[in-house]
Amino acid sequence: MSQPQNTAARRLVETLVVNGIDKVFCVPGESYLAVLDALADVRDRIEVITCRHEAGAANMAEAYGKLTGKPGVCMVTRGPGATHASIGVHTAHQDSTPMILFVGQIALTDRGRGAFQEVDYREVFGGLAKWATELESPERTVEVVERAFATALQGRTGPVVVALPEDLLHADGGPAPQRAVVPAKAALDPAVLAQIGERLKAAERPLIVVGGSGWSTEASHALADWAERHMIPISGSFRRKDIISNDRTNYAGDLGLGCNPKLTARAKAADLIIAIGARLGENPTQGYTLFDRDHTAGVLVHLHPGPEELGRVWPTLISGVADNSLAALALTTLEPGRDWRAEGEQAHADFRAFSTPVAVTGAVNMSECMAHLMDAVPEDAVVTNGAGNFAAWLHRFYRHRACRTQLAPTSGAMGYGWPAAIAAKAVDREREVVCVAGDGDFLMTGQEMATAVQHGLNPVVIVVDNGTYGTIRMHQEGHYPGAERVIATDLKNPDFVLWAKAFGAYGVRCETTEDFPAALEDARDAAIARRVPALVHLITSAEDIAPGRTISGMRGG
Repeated sequence: MSQPQNTAARRLVETLVVNGIDKVFCVPGESYLAVLDALADVRDRIEVITCRHEAGAANMAEAYGKLTGKPGVCMVTRGPGATHASIGVHTAHQDSTPMILFVGQIALTDRGRGAFQEVDYREVFGGLAKWATELESPERTVEVVERAFATALQGRTGPVVVALPEDLLHADGGPAPQRAVVPAKAALDPAVLAQIGERLKAAERPLIVVGGSGWSTEASHALADWAERHMIPISGSFRRKDIISNDRTNYAGDLGLGCNPKLTARAKAADLIIAIGARLGENPTQGYTLFDRDHTAGVLVHLHPGPEELGRVWPTLISGVADNSLAALALTTLEPGRDWRAEGEQAHADFRAFSTPVAVTGAVNMSECMAHLMDAVPEDAVVTNGAGNFAAWLHRFYRHRACRTQLAPTSGAMGYGWPAAIAAKAVDREREVVCVAGDGDFLMTGQEMATAVQHGLNPVVIVVDNGTYGTIRMHQEGHYPGAERVIATDLKNPDFVLWAKAFGAYGVRCETTEDFPAALEDARDAAIARRVPALVHLITSAEDIAPGRTISGMRGG
């Protein structure tokens, strides 16, 4: 039976429609059935993607937010559903991604009784989200949801959590939404821009660092053109390689885990660092060791949409509150009257050398496989990954050539890559999407293969199987070397080809570097021609634990 047209559930869905949301990622629950029923009436405008685990659904919503710039919307039920989804909220917070998590909640009349699956969501998500709230007055539904959009999109973008008491969803929802939320964006203060211009003219060793979310293609290209014209070395922050094309002749690489030592040396020696959107947190600053506070106080220009990030860790020479894209576009109006050709050319030469394949001991050379992947797929292909040592090969040897082609969690969340790949396909079904996942990483959310098949989404996943939790094993070997000390890091994996086929996907096994091009081509052909998800089971050796590192070498062998 259809519900009345003015319920809180319907007002919520109307607000999503008005704000241009075309995808909702969910695991259904009885606590928000009224919202699902309202979504049934707008199937022509909002696609509901049913997932197999709330962590997968939340990761998909986070990836949607990264790709589109609109809040990714996830819906889950109370208690276990919400806590499963918390990983996606954490990633959205660390990665500055707009996202809204709607959680079905116990009836408002039962609150405080310890009811079935009762959770205080303000308390649980208070430190993970920009705002965590609960609907308490159904007639204010549109107000609360519009505030969720504004909060997610303004300043440093991020996640919002809204709990929905099931009894209120059937009540009168109050006024209907009138228009979409248009987020306010701060432009760079002209006085700050002028100060930057003066410092840039005097700099001998400048470095630009770009990071954060929400970059427009226009701003990315404009900044890249300007920096390359003046040959200012430019680098990406951790897992932000796609903001600037890595083929630019002044591109210096990315500041992240396993960073090029020559890039870290360049950053330490810079007499002017212009950071746009990057928070300069633990990973891009090599555990807060890349800089020291005395140094940054004299050289750091920090531009960020969130004023709370400025001066949080590093004293600055100049600070500016501005939207990432607007800050970048403002910077391109500066004319320093000179270039830094020698610096830019050397920075790019260092990057090219560092991203050239290296030798390994096993039958599969991941550096060559990632270099081939780059050559095989279109420049606008989206490449995703979760967390693990496998990602070091991808980040070092795959060069991104277009904006918004990298989906990777700066939070270091395992299991992110595969749901992100599914979301990327949902956003654009004609764009190629490839996930690179470790064996331990993949099985965190591998059940979402069923989601991909059910919804006709066809990314390719390369499962890098070395039979171990590689990152933990590397640290284990470093701190407690010796075969007899290995504990809890070995993995017994399935035959991933048979596993993929059981879902109705395509699978192919690969055990040598020489066979990888054909295996990848088979998988891409299956995904493109048959329009099914495809999996490459790539068998690698744990001995080659990271680029340039082996287990035996760590043991002194």
